[in-house]
Amino acid sequence: MPVVTTDTRFTPPQVADERATLTGFLERQRDTLALKCAELSPEQLRERAIAPSGLSLLGLVQHLIEVERSWFRSVLGGEEHVPLWDRPASGTTDFDVTRADPAEVFATWRAECSHSRSIVDAAPSLDTLGHHGTDPFTLRYILTHMIEEYARHNGHADLLRERLDGLTGE
Repeated sequence: MPVVTTDTRFTPPQVADERATLTGFLERQRDTLALKCAELSPEQLRERAIAPSGLSLLGLVQHLIEVERSWFRSVLGGEEHVPLWDRPASGTTDFDVTRADPAEVFATWRAECSHSRSIVDAAPSLDTLGHHGTDPFTLRYILTHMIEEYARHNGHADLLRERLDGLTGE
């Protein structure tokens, strides 16, 4: 996992076309997740939120890998979505992070984000359609949804990080 000692997050353009604005804000949200997880030990990354939640920073990263794969590879790219990790037998939506290697998880996340970027870059327009079953979704919708998804989980990450070492804010 890379160590981030300063805020090197992407700054979205203030004056740009719609694609550059949307992809810029998504990139900022991705960078925020990386910043929230920076400089923590594997044990801290696995640490769960206060009961009854099983939420952890590493579990959030695993979840966002699956979200990237689902929306960009499957919905937009038409690939079959095969999850990378099994969920615990208890039926919860939390990922089992006890045996997860943080370096491997973060390498997978970075690679998946890169693959998502290439899919977005190859799309001829924001009106490019993908499908989930019979439901159509434009690239514009997918990018906006991904910004929403990262923003929500970055709020969770902020609370988890504050609990671990008191670090707050962006």
